[in-house]
Amino acid sequence: MVNIVTGAGETGELLVRHEDVAKIAFTGSTDVGRLIRRSTAGSGKKLTLELGGKSPFIVFDDADLDSAVEGLVDAIWFNQGQVCCAGSRLIVEEGVADSLIEKIKHRLSNFRLGSPLDKAIDMGAIVDPIQHQRIDELVGQSVREGAVLWQPDIPTPEKGCYYLPSILTDVAPANIAAREEIFGPVLTVTSFRTLAEAADLANNTRYGLSASVWSENINRALEISGLVKAGVLWINCTNQFDAACGFGGYRESGFGREGGREGLYEYMKLRDEWQPSGRDIIEAKAAPKAQSKPHDLIDRTAKIYIGGKQKRPDGGNSLPVMDQGGKLIGLVGDGNRKDIRDAVEAAFKAEGWSKSTGHNRAQILYYIAENLAIREEEFAHRLSRLTGASAKAAKAEVLASISRLFSYGAWADKFDGLVHNPPLRNIALAINEPLGVTAVLCPDRSPLLSFISLLAPHLAMGNRTVIVPSQRFPLIATDFYQILETSDVPDGAVNIVTGHRDGLADVLARHDQVDGLWYFGTAKGSEQVERLSADNLKRCWVNYGKARDWSSPKFGEGRQFLREATQVKNVWLPYGD
Repeated sequence: MVNIVTGAGETGELLVRHEDVAKIAFTGSTDVGRLIRRSTAGSGKKLTLELGGKSPFIVFDDADLDSAVEGLVDAIWFNQGQVCCAGSRLIVEEGVADSLIEKIKHRLSNFRLGSPLDKAIDMGAIVDPIQHQRIDELVGQSVREGAVLWQPDIPTPEKGCYYLPSILTDVAPANIAAREEIFGPVLTVTSFRTLAEAADLANNTRYGLSASVWSENINRALEISGLVKAGVLWINCTNQFDAACGFGGYRESGFGREGGREGLYEYMKLRDEWQPSGRDIIEAKAAPKAQSKPHDLIDRTAKIYIGGKQKRPDGGNSLPVMDQGGKLIGLVGDGNRKDIRDAVEAAFKAEGWSKSTGHNRAQILYYIAENLAIREEEFAHRLSRLTGASAKAAKAEVLASISRLFSYGAWADKFDGLVHNPPLRNIALAINEPLGVTAVLCPDRSPLLSFISLLAPHLAMGNRTVIVPSQRFPLIATDFYQILETSDVPDGAVNIVTGHRDGLADVLARHDQVDGLWYFGTAKGSEQVERLSADNLKRCWVNYGKARDWSSPKFGEGRQFLREATQVKNVWLPYGD
């Protein structure tokens, strides 16, 4: 059941590449995490990455400063700062900044360096000379960029890679010490005036592993905990862990969780989730002789939909859309890199949707479903003409799509987190948060139902989405944006870009502002998405070229989709005098 193998990086590489390994959980540097993501791309192996961090340590003016100092010592100088969740960025309210820095300096002036096996020792040595040199180089560059270095005048052992505990003040947000993980006993100090400024400074990093907030005002502490982008947030404490509580990061600190219920899901999969023999592209067949409708005789211009507006594609190009009999049925815009950039920018600006209440999102999803029901006959006819489905099958797909919208409307305010009771004077809140800006690339099979099944969970959970509809049957999605326009959907919450699936997937996978990506296309495209996403380590959910039964309530909707559309933040709250 348990096999323990020691070794260096080559040993880990052999495990990662072994075809019998179905799940990989890695804790280490961000660079190695990227290598593992690229190596496993397209393999179908489940992956959990717990990588580097640049964790903020936020202190408000009403905090217990003496307790904050001891918490800071544990946050950054524990294990010489060689901890992924080290609180290396002190962000302190301006009114108490000088007082807190003096207290920290006084504490460090009494530090003892030596063997960590000695319980009277505060800090040991750096792991090796190479890391010592890297720390020294980063600190030196930070000083050249304007930071002021302070180190205590304390005895240092003659033997060993010891580096003095260090404080860097006057650190600008663009300073290398504020941006890069030093992985050593170095603290940067930045002051703030308002809560919003503190949150902006805390989020001014590509990492998002953990954060620590110190304030005697629980309202203030909980407010900023919702603003800071981090997987774990400790209030008036730091480095608290328990197996019942999930641990993991946002952004380039990795994805997936260790511990807690969310950690168990990383080691499980839904049986018969995919259909191995299914194909994404539907074979052409003779189109049924459907009765013409009056609107079939009108040549409508199908545009892309960005920021709540219909727009022509930036390149001015169009793609032909054929019915199952090979007859031209219409043209759609051929979206390009610029269109994706505009769509992501519109989604990024629509952050109000992520902050809206679950009840509000539910009402809008219900409204979308009601408006689709009004146009049920029109959409069924369009499906029949596009896909060659019988009138009965097309109507069933539209009805299933309406049902799915109602289902996710019901989920919008009910997919709650958990309250953990770790064996401490502490409670931990596991909160489901939206990923942020997400991208969805839809399959050709069941073009309306799959489109709705992939879009609705993102809307329900508060994500702002850029969605690329079926490459073969995109007209069903361009018809749908008229429903979005009449259903109170905020501008930018949904952005529809038509075009070549894999070409647009390439752009979305590389885009740094896209936080999560769902791809349902070919096996080659799935591999490409996972490999390209390694640069920014966004969360990906792909189908590896396999089909899914979108009409099934078990496989086409439910908790799995909601889990993939959210990330869990664990907020630790101590109590007692």
